[in-house]
Amino acid sequence: MYDTMLRWKSDRDGDTALLIQGARRVGKSTIAEEFARNEYKSYILIDFSKVPEEVNNLFNDISDLNYLFLRLQFIYQTRLHERESVIIFDEVQLQPLARQAIKHLVKDHRYDYIETGSLISVRSRSRDIMIPSEETKANMYPMDYEEFRWALGDTATIPLLRVAFEEKMALGEAAHRKLMRDFRLYMLVGGMPQAVATYLETNNLSAVDQAKRDIIALYEEDFGKIDDSGRAKAMYDAIPAQLSRNTLRYQVGKAIPEERVERVINIVKEMEDSMTTNIAFHTDDPNAGLALTKNEEYFKMYASDTGLFVTLAFMDRDYTENIIYAKLLNDKLSTNLGYVYENVVAQMLRATGKNLFYHTMPYSGGKKYYEVDFVIADRHKVSPVEVKSSGYKSHKSLDEFCLKFSDRVLNKYVIYTKDFKRENGVDYLPVYMTMFL
Repeated sequence: MYDTMLRWKSDRDGDTALLIQGARRVGKSTIAEEFARNEYKSYILIDFSKVPEEVNNLFNDISDLNYLFLRLQFIYQTRLHERESVIIFDEVQLQPLARQAIKHLVKDHRYDYIETGSLISVRSRSRDIMIPSEETKANMYPMDYEEFRWALGDTATIPLLRVAFEEKMALGEAAHRKLMRDFRLYMLVGGMPQAVATYLETNNLSAVDQAKRDIIALYEEDFGKIDDSGRAKAMYDAIPAQLSRNTLRYQVGKAIPEERVERVINIVKEMEDSMTTNIAFHTDDPNAGLALTKNEEYFKMYASDTGLFVTLAFMDRDYTENIIYAKLLNDKLSTNLGYVYENVVAQMLRATGKNLFYHTMPYSGGKKYYEVDFVIADRHKVSPVEVKSSGYKSHKSLDEFCLKFSDRVLNKYVIYTKDFKRENGVDYLPVYMTMFL
């Protein structure tokens, strides 16, 4: 994200404001202030969740920008320097008039502007204002695996893994075993900065679990802004149960009794836009233009952060005991963890900017279906991805897909828990290499 912000500052040179969108607690405010501190001579941070009324009132009338800037400098006791200062509108959704003012502030061109906001609230509170076209939008996701390793002080592992991926090298049993244990820690803690910080401070996974529960509670509160009937919350809470059933699509009626999918399509879209969930849509005719054959009534829903997903899966307990985390970390929990690996693969693919699609095909008898977990656009063709948490030698769905769409397939991937290997034209990738697809 920092690199994205640097590009915006250099390329746009004040011609647009930067709007950082993302789920709550993903680190938007922190990185905006860090960037301002490092890259500008001075900055003013206006946090609309706790501003004095006089600051809010300034945006009721922006006809005199000289007065606006003078008042802000007095209130925040900070001198602004032309083309060397930035003003941050933090939680901008709480003051829609400030976002509307961006058009005129950018045109004035004295200072740069960075906005941060939760996408749910940004949209719900922006309905009655003129949305500025002078915005560059940047989506911010939970920390990916490389960023998680950085937090743990490790900058060597991922570049070495990239070389191994590009050279199609096996790493050896001992190295792979350690890499899988490291990766399972990422699956448990997740990439929410608050959870990662708690882990670094306490080395206690129960404390991490409580931090994640606090974040989930905030998300569930936000879902009330999408739909006050509670359907969005119910669908989010049901994600682990839905994936564990291994059905061909999210069964809305199981999460919300007597509800039908066609009545919640808009809610699903808003949940996806909120970036609290990752949605994989069925592609009815997989080809390079996957979005052209997207079936919006057939979808699978994943948590945007796998650490939060693990906590969601055990929400029936007051807290997730360390013993559960310890067994998950050591791959000893008897529960079938295939759906956890599927969620983290979805998260990793999404973090690289890919939209998520999957495909199903009926057996010859028509009663059962083959399912390819993910289909990704790969240059002018597609590459099917099958996720395995245990036995990997059987991948009938992948084989049938490649047979049916042989002229469209570029690469074939099985993502699993063992070391890298290539066999019969299929690349078997350890799950921690997903990021390189």
